[in-house]
Amino acid sequence: MSTKLITSTQNPIIRQLTQLKDKSRERRKTGLFLIEGIREISLALKGNYELETILFYPELFSEEALNNLDAKCVNIIEISKEVYQKIAYRETTEGILAVAKSKNHDITNLRLNTKTPLVLVAEAPEKPGNIGAILRTADAANVDAVIIANPKTDLYNPNIIRSSVGCVFTNKIATGNTSEIIGFLKENHINVYCAALQASIEYHTQDFNDSTAIVVGTEAIGLSNEWLENSTQNIIIPMQGEIDSMNVSVAAGILIFEAKRQRGFL
Repeated sequence: MSTKLITSTQNPIIRQLTQLKDKSRERRKTGLFLIEGIREISLALKGNYELETILFYPELFSEEALNNLDAKCVNIIEISKEVYQKIAYRETTEGILAVAKSKNHDITNLRLNTKTPLVLVAEAPEKPGNIGAILRTADAANVDAVIIANPKTDLYNPNIIRSSVGCVFTNKIATGNTSEIIGFLKENHINVYCAALQASIEYHTQDFNDSTAIVVGTEAIGLSNEWLENSTQNIIIPMQGEIDSMNVSVAAGILIFEAKRQRGFL
């Protein structure tokens, strides 16, 4: 294995990686992003992401472990402790990072391979932690796709990668504006069930065995009127406490797993 050594935090390569870590604009401009951790890198490879560079700090991640990683990438770079601390973003340290090429997630590229797909749609989620949790739920339920309408942050934000525990790489994900996504769902004859307070009935009374999209909005403002106007049926999770909403990722999990239960997977 041929490796390059970088010990200075002022090296141009390291400065670019710092930009990739910190700035969404840089990730969009270059089409590259940073992955940290062996599990996340392994899931990216499983999801057929192309790695451009692997960087490792040998005191935490050995060359032997690197050789065991089935990664076909061009550049292998050994880095010093100072460089690793500069570009790492996780509190736990594993000593390995990778630079990967992003994918095109436009809704026009989404293909559903089942006759009665189960899709999770999230409109305008803002918090990376919530997006990551939604992706973990989607992975656990093995939904056919996750669609993000009007995204407020890019999918390769380090906090999304971290909070999704790498599920951002293994889920089938598409993005677009609300109108485009509604058009896609109609074109594919997918029933739209919107989690909303208005004109809603309890979620467990609905039949989710046919092609189904579960649509959730933000906790603060819920779903836009365009979704409510195009809903097959608005659904609600009955609550017995003082509040009328819950964390979006929790709500998504309840609704998705009810659909899975009805489909005989639980």
